[in-house]
Amino acid sequence: MLSMKKARWLAAAAIVALAAACAHEATAPSASVTPVPVVAAPPAPRLSAAEFVARAEAELAAMSEAAGRADWMRQTNITFDTNWLAARANAQITERASALAKEAASYPAAGLDPVVARKLELMKRGLTLPAPGREGVAQQMADIATKLEEIYATGTFRIDGRDIDLEAASNEMVTSRDPRRLAALWTGWHSISPPMRDDYARLVSLANEGSAELGFTDTGALWRSKYDMPADAFAAETDRLWGQVEPLYKQLHCYTRARLNARYGEAVQPASGPIRADLLGNMWAQSWGNIYDVVAPRTRAPSIDVTARLRANRYDAVKMVRTGEGFFSSLGFAPLPETFWQRSMITRPQGRDVVCHASAWDLDNMDDIRIKMCTEVNEEDFQTVHHELGHNYYQRAYKNQPYMFKDGANDGFHEAIGDMVGLSITPEYLRRIGLINQVPGDAADTGLLLRMALDKVAFMPFGLLVDKWRWQVYSGQATPATYNEAWWKLRTQYQGIVAPGGPRPADAFDPGAKYHVPANVPYMRYFLSHILQFQFYRAACQQAGWTGPLHRCTIYGNKEVGARFNAMMEMGQSKPWPDALEAFTGQREIDASAVTDYFKPLQGWLEEQNRGQQCGW
Repeated sequence: MLSMKKARWLAAAAIVALAAACAHEATAPSASVTPVPVVAAPPAPRLSAAEFVARAEAELAAMSEAAGRADWMRQTNITFDTNWLAARANAQITERASALAKEAASYPAAGLDPVVARKLELMKRGLTLPAPGREGVAQQMADIATKLEEIYATGTFRIDGRDIDLEAASNEMVTSRDPRRLAALWTGWHSISPPMRDDYARLVSLANEGSAELGFTDTGALWRSKYDMPADAFAAETDRLWGQVEPLYKQLHCYTRARLNARYGEAVQPASGPIRADLLGNMWAQSWGNIYDVVAPRTRAPSIDVTARLRANRYDAVKMVRTGEGFFSSLGFAPLPETFWQRSMITRPQGRDVVCHASAWDLDNMDDIRIKMCTEVNEEDFQTVHHELGHNYYQRAYKNQPYMFKDGANDGFHEAIGDMVGLSITPEYLRRIGLINQVPGDAADTGLLLRMALDKVAFMPFGLLVDKWRWQVYSGQATPATYNEAWWKLRTQYQGIVAPGGPRPADAFDPGAKYHVPANVPYMRYFLSHILQFQFYRAACQQAGWTGPLHRCTIYGNKEVGARFNAMMEMGQSKPWPDALEAFTGQREIDASAVTDYFKPLQGWLEEQNRGQQCGW
């Protein structure tokens, strides 16, 4: 707020000077007296880079707390008033942050203190949707963004005479094996997004205008610049990483398609070509673990039904979160603050609309950390709890950093922290917390690895393509008229899937049916996190002295690993991400070989199962 106070002080000084001039004119004795010439005050000297950064940080910290609290109110109670308040708070911070980013870009980096130079660079590229400098545009963008999120959060469609929302549709897709019903659920949810397209296109145009004012060719280039390397180099880096895991994904796709063909027949799922998106147990075909019963090994050993074990042990949503907290406590982390339990939204409240998409929050940049979930007692949400708490513990680890450094080393780090812990939810961990009595033998490993791959490996191409699509949108390669066509071209290219029912309607806007698109949340972080989590996990297991198969390692209870992990997290964004990566793993390059190390036994098994099949699409 300091620079805003300075602006108000300068305005007040001008009014005082004007009043003094008027008083002088009123009391002038006569025209014959020679007036004293009025000398204009010299312009205020420009702040040094260090002074500018200090004032900007203080102002942004205060505004971010106000905007965060307004958005928390909106997401946990969607009404006209909470939407109005959040839109205005977000408009204010977007407008001011955009102005500060442009001013930060005007300071040459040469000769500056490295800490000041890094803060200026982070300020310049820290925005997701920068607003142009034209008056009123930031508010217009905030209103559009709020409207898009509201359409998504309150979306319903009618089926069999009743209204269905995303939560109900998703839950049914987990268990239904009726291809006609699955197609109806998939098509119904995707019918909520066409009204978003024109507003989304307008938001893209305005964000591009704001990005150009910061010196970027478009907003996609701005997003790619956030990774301590040139934008084009980052795009090439994502392609390199995908090249490391693509062979494993293609084997998984080939095997899954064959099993779906055996289950549903050629008319529903052909034995060659892409997979029908609605058959994979998830609304976006981004994770396939829900169809494990369809694709499980034919001679499988008994698997662990985590959902059944949670329910048999009388877990509720709060106990699931307490268990997640217990994992971090076992690594030596302090318990969550009491305010976490008082202020979090752990289950869906009755009688009001909320955004159920799970998220972790840091409201005051210090200790007011929370999660927001509509938690259900099942295996998926048990994993999600550990993931979201990972964000919270990361937020708390870097709370003593200056405001500009209060973030993950890159956004993929933030997503990977909790997922790395999730990889430690092994049968041994489940035994140690009392969910199972005995760890299954080696015969169960193929099923355990396949189930993990259906979630982790199956996600990777989706995690990659969402932002590849947005890069095309921001660059103009994909126009509003071709948004959907470009979306499905990428989904088929990378995932090898197609929509049910043939070509999509001309007005379809299927990207809008995925939360992160209308919410304007960059998605490449999830692709990176699905690689980084395995890299972190391999390093943690090596530090713990584990010598067995990587997929059987758990770091639960290892305080030495926890201390080293916390040391990396405490760095926040104060150093380029290779420095943070090296501090924990000893490597300076993101490396997907940890993924292939983890799944090496499964890949050999998949290749054997796929022998004679024509893989690919």
